[in-house]
Amino acid sequence: MARILVVDDAAFMRMMVSNILTQNGHEVVGEAENGAQAVTKYAELKPDVTTMDITMPEQDGIAALKAILANDPAAKIVMCSALGQEAKVIESIRSGAKDFVVKPFQQDRVLSAVAKALG
Repeated sequence: MARILVVDDAAFMRMMVSNILTQNGHEVVGEAENGAQAVTKYAELKPDVTTMDITMPEQDGIAALKAILANDPAAKIVMCSALGQEAKVIESIRSGAKDFVVKPFQQDRVLSAVAKALG
C-alpha cells in the first residue's frame, strides 16, 4: 500500500485515479489541481508516489516534477498525459519521472505504473 498524491486540473480525472488507487488498497493522501499546488502539497504530505498530469494551468506537470525533484531527489512521480504528448512524456522521463500513464486511464496501467515507481 502506498500513500499517493493525485495531481490533475480536472476534478473528474482526480476522482477516477483516486478511485482506482483506493479500490486497490492505496491511500490517496491529497490532491492538487495545478503544478504550483502539487509542489506545496508534496512538501506537506511527503507521499510515496505522486501521479502528475502534464498539461495544467499556472504550472505544468513537467515544471512541477522538476521542482519536486529539486527538493526531494528520491521523489517517485508518475506522469499522466493525453494521447499525442509523446515529446512531453519523453521530456518528463528524462527529467526524472518513473513512468507514465496515457489517458483515458486503464486501471491495470495505473496500478502497474505505481508499482513500478515504488520499485
